[in-house]
Amino acid sequence: MIQSAEILKIADRFPVHPDEFDEGTRIPAARSRRMRIELIDGRIRSRAAPDGDHGRIIQWLTRICLRSRPELWLHPEQGIKVQEYRLGRARPDGALAPSDAFVGQGEWADPAPVLTAVEVTSYDADTDQRDRVEKPRAYAQTGIPVYLLIDRDRCEVTVYSEPDGVRYECSHTVPFGKEIALPDPVGIVVPTEQLKDWVR
Repeated sequence: MIQSAEILKIADRFPVHPDEFDEGTRIPAARSRRMRIELIDGRIRSRAAPDGDHGRIIQWLTRICLRSRPELWLHPEQGIKVQEYRLGRARPDGALAPSDAFVGQGEWADPAPVLTAVEVTSYDADTDQRDRVEKPRAYAQTGIPVYLLIDRDRCEVTVYSEPDGVRYECSHTVPFGKEIALPDPVGIVVPTEQLKDWVR
């Protein structure tokens, strides 16, 4: 019997249309609780399921966002449509948007209300390419104003901003322990000292 990982290796060689992606990934995703599947740059990408520290970081960030902007919510793992040209599908670890932004939207929502896409690195082989290269490009092409990368491998936080439709023109990186600002339209300052507790 072909395993989920083998299906992904085969599928990764061929560009995929979103309708085929949705249908073709339901079974592997449902059968394996250890991975999540996305369509980025026209290719299927898999990622490790979040660990406990990963989930705790999302809780922590949700509380920070709520204190500063109570009208917003950090929607965990909401699927969004990315890269209009490539018809991509991504599932950020968090999508900061108004509380009711995705009501009635279904599994893959319009990204227009998203102010910030959040990714927390996982301890897997694809993190570098996925979270540091493909995701910033996809989110910038989609016009998401801010991309926040919490990088547990490097113990640093990077904020990408000012998307020009191709890439983010600005990025700012600080080590865990320093504050970092999410610029307008977000306007939240994130203290990162506590992140030191949730890395290996």
